[in-house]
Amino acid sequence: MAAKLRKGDKVVVLTGKDKGKQGEIASVNPKANKAVVEGVNVAIRHVKQSQTAQGGRQPKAMPIELSNLALLDANGKATRVGFRMEEGTKVRFAKTTGEAI
Repeated sequence: MAAKLRKGDKVVVLTGKDKGKQGEIASVNPKANKAVVEGVNVAIRHVKQSQTAQGGRQPKAMPIELSNLALLDANGKATRVGFRMEEGTKVRFAKTTGEAI
């Protein structure tokens, strides 16, 4: 099945502690049905110092459920994603505006 949300998409969080925050998808894990969004669902990781990297408390974006994310359309509003055929290829489109993504 084709993915409705992909790496590089601009999304908004629908539920949870980060509700309303916007960001770009850094990676998607289809098996776990989760995605990592930059600046959303950030946890503090305690990293041990090494010869190359500084140790300490470093923020890290954790995965968030795909069902809690919605794609942003050209107007900056949350939209659902649909699929249609254009010139023999399957393309995603925003349900609010009807334009291809």
